[in-house]
Amino acid sequence: MKTTHVQVEGRVQGVCFRDYTQRQAHQLNLSGWVRNKRDGSVEAILSGDDTNVKAMLEWLKQGSPLSRVDNIHIHETTTEEEYTTFEVRY
Repeated sequence: MKTTHVQVEGRVQGVCFRDYTQRQAHQLNLSGWVRNKRDGSVEAILSGDDTNVKAMLEWLKQGSPLSRVDNIHIHETTTEEEYTTFEVRY
């Protein structure tokens, strides 16, 4: 099990980025969460099989159809929290 913290910068708010991220995470059987940040970026925690996390990171580099990803920061992390689903946080 791998857990990764991601911050995506660019045109990622107001373009259904979180919804598309949640859909993709479900397809890849990942758990965790995604949320908008005040600075205009999107932040996510991805938890699951290493291969699926890598596939999700590749998807995030492209993003949703109307988004524009300028930069992505990826950090492996550890957490006490256990994730059973992938949710959009507000």
